[in-house]
Amino acid sequence: MTTSVVSIVYVNDAPAAARFYGDLLGMSPSFETPGYITFDLGPGADLGLWSGQFEELSPDVPRTSEVCLAIDGGPDELNATFKQWQSKGVTILREPHDAGFGLTFLAADPDGNRIRVAPQD
Repeated sequence: MTTSVVSIVYVNDAPAAARFYGDLLGMSPSFETPGYITFDLGPGADLGLWSGQFEELSPDVPRTSEVCLAIDGGPDELNATFKQWQSKGVTILREPHDAGFGLTFLAADPDGNRIRVAPQD
């Protein structure tokens, strides 16, 4: 049996969200429809952006889950990513800090969904 995990993020505008995530991830979508777009993150893992499931998602509504971008390179790479995202105007919810598993920071997409950047296990 082949297994794949798709993490779905609800967004107001899938094409706009895809431009945002594509810029952050440095990649193009692997599948696109007007309301559902995915990014192939590697064997068995995809990020799906799905619009039209809720009306006018608000960044002010608390979120209880995160998309986590696990990166190689240690603290220097994480800090470089943080500075790059800051320069792009990405909303930063929490600056780099030690969270027990290593240095991490927390950002948000334009719809208020949380994006954590952390070290790869």
